Amino acid sequence: MPTYEYMCEKCGQFEEFQRMSDEPLSHCPKCGSPVRRLISKNVGILFKGSGFYVTDHRSEDYKQKARSDGKGASGANGLDATGS
Repeated sequence: MPTYEYMCEKCGQFEEFQRMSDEPLSHCPKCGSPVRRLISKNVGILFKGSGFYVTDHRSEDYKQKARSDGKGASGANGLDATGS
């Protein structure tokens, strides 16, 4: 679930775990004062795993130039197929 940041007039800034489908909070859970939702700075997205590659969203022109340079996926790190 995402973490949303809110600002309360009396209590200050706080975070709330909510579903994306939930309505934003309108009142502070501690004191009941009105709150406003802040724009969050959580933008660090990491795609990990064997299904994600740096070249997935490259243009066809870039891919063709990379192939012609001989630096395909197997030769990009300077190792041959045996790893030496």
